[in-house]
Amino acid sequence: MTHRIGTGFDAHRLKEGRRLVLGGVEVPHPRGLDGHSDGDCLIHALCDALLGAASLGEIGTLFPSSDPRFEGRSSVLFLEEVGRLLRKRGYRVVNVDATVIAENPRLSPHLSSMREVVSRALKVPLGDVSLKAKSTDGLGPIGHGDGIAAQAVALLEEVKP
Repeated sequence: MTHRIGTGFDAHRLKEGRRLVLGGVEVPHPRGLDGHSDGDCLIHALCDALLGAASLGEIGTLFPSSDPRFEGRSSVLFLEEVGRLLRKRGYRVVNVDATVIAENPRLSPHLSSMREVVSRALKVPLGDVSLKAKSTDGLGPIGHGDGIAAQAVALLEEVKP
C-alpha cells in the first residue's frame, strides 16, 4: 500500500465589492478575496495539496486564471474535479488538514460548515477533514487585514484495482 503526501498554500488580497468565500462558505465581511474565480484560498490550498500528493501539478495548470470559463466560478467545483481526477488515477483521499490565516473576520463559527463542504466535494467522511483558523496577532499584511492565506496538507493512498 503506497501513501503520498502533498502540501498546498494560497493567499489573496481582500478587496471591496467581493463576497468573502472560504471553504465554499460565504462568510459575512465587508470585503472578499480578490481572484479570477471566487478567490477561495482555502479550497485552492487544498487542491494544490491533493494535486501535489499525486504529482499532478497545481491548481493553476488545471484551472488557469487566463481561462474565461473559470472567471467568478465557485472553487468548490475545482475541488470536486480534483477529487474525480484523483479517483480516476487510482488514489483515495485518506485525510486533509488545512489552516486558514486571517486577522478578521473570526472564522471559528464557520469551520464546521466548511468541513462539510470539503467532505462532500471530495466524497470523504467528515472525520477525514480537519480545518483550523489562526491569526497572526497583527503581524504583517495578513495581520493588518490586507489579505487571507491558507496552507494545507493531504494524504493519499493508492488503491489497487
